[in-house]
Amino acid sequence: MPPVASSPRAIFLDIDGTYASHGVVPQEHVDVVRRARANGHRVLLCTGRARCAVSPRLLAAGFDGVVAGAGAYAEIGGEVLRDEVFPAALARRSVDALAQYGAVAMLESTQALYAMPATRDAMEERAHRPGTPGPQAALWDDLRDARQVVDTLHGLAFAKAVTLSANANLSEVAAAIGPEVAAIETSIQDLGRGAGELYLAHVTKAVGIAAVVERLGITAADVVAAGDGPNDIEMLEYAGTAVGIAGGHPDVLSLADVVAEGPQSAGLAAAFADLGLV
Repeated sequence: MPPVASSPRAIFLDIDGTYASHGVVPQEHVDVVRRARANGHRVLLCTGRARCAVSPRLLAAGFDGVVAGAGAYAEIGGEVLRDEVFPAALARRSVDALAQYGAVAMLESTQALYAMPATRDAMEERAHRPGTPGPQAALWDDLRDARQVVDTLHGLAFAKAVTLSANANLSEVAAAIGPEVAAIETSIQDLGRGAGELYLAHVTKAVGIAAVVERLGITAADVVAAGDGPNDIEMLEYAGTAVGIAGGHPDVLSLADVVAEGPQSAGLAAAFADLGLV
């Protein structure tokens, strides 16, 4: 078992599949975050979502900050530490490639999720299919609330592009843009070919966490990080204590010092207790 925490830690929690299940947070997770903060630990959300899609419902427990956009954005105590976007020329190439491959896409920024009318309509169609979105209703609501419909994707500042589908695998789209961009498959179920995210290849959750660590004057050894998906791998490699979620990506579990049950079972509550955080 990892050593019990004897000094204040900075705790970073992935949202979807870790802190929340399809956007729904178990009350036990709300309670354990509040208890950890009362014990002097700093607790932050660390998510692939854009900052605008981190809804008040997700923040209800009270947090010291947010790392969003899978590391492109970081804030603590209301201070924005980083907010990186695609350089203008790369943004133009990326939007052109999305059009070339027939991608149904939206662009993520701190302020909004930018979507053209066709993407808005595709989102609504998927959200209202018979029998769907079911347990993912809260997630779709967060995306809708953050969405801003625009006539063109050109000229917008963005940190990531999210695709609901495309006429090719997303890795092919990324290769057409260039090595500055990487691709990851979506975690939203029932989307089609080419669904996922395009992001700046050098940006990971660990980059956002490092900005917070520097601001706080602590070290990676003081970091506890919890996640389940492939965009959590660098975060768990960086952290002094890594918490993986049962059923998560194999590379995540291979890095885990502690394996917690998923949010459906409020697994973070037990993990925090095992680590001496509460």
